[in-house]
Amino acid sequence: MVSIPFHQVMRATTPVFTILIYRVFYSRQYATAIYASIVPVIFGVGLATFGDYHFTALGFTMTLSGVVLAAIKTVVTNRLMTGRLKLPAYEVLLRMGPLAAMQSLLYSVLTGEFSGFLAYIRQGQLDQARFLAVAGNGILAFALNIISFQANKIAGALTMTICANLKQCLTIVLGAAFWNIQMNAINSLGILLALGGAAWYSSIEVRKKTGR
Repeated sequence: MVSIPFHQVMRATTPVFTILIYRVFYSRQYATAIYASIVPVIFGVGLATFGDYHFTALGFTMTLSGVVLAAIKTVVTNRLMTGRLKLPAYEVLLRMGPLAAMQSLLYSVLTGEFSGFLAYIRQGQLDQARFLAVAGNGILAFALNIISFQANKIAGALTMTICANLKQCLTIVLGAAFWNIQMNAINSLGILLALGGAAWYSSIEVRKKTGR
């Protein structure tokens, strides 16, 4: 329903919604320099992923909803671990994981993916190698969530969304290095711009924490 470049550009706006959530619900103010540093990050991701932008109305709505929910998840996770409850990362995952699994299973049934999976098994295509690949992916996802939650607790929700944008740039660079994905001058400029914005943001955060 949406092209990959459009999806990546929309995801790049997650820091904006994170700031809005903090301003509206927690009355948190940010320095002007913070706002300014986010602009090149978002614009840089747009250039780095520059390509065929197309979407349907439903696709746009779902993508935007995903961006808003991603911002809410990051903020809520941070509040659970730094607010009154101060839950450890493993506790957060223990409570969120089963709910996420139930939601995913429900969606798979509604979209027909679950029945397709059962047919896949009946055809004998789920061999040991594929099973181990899926299990390995689950282990990596578990490790990723623990590290992500802990980083969120230490660095903060907004910093996590900035890093998520840099992840998109890193994915492009790794794709060019290992899978011969072609990058043009616009893509390269976008990556440098995003890195520069992230470095600017980091310097502001460091000065704020060190009182300089």
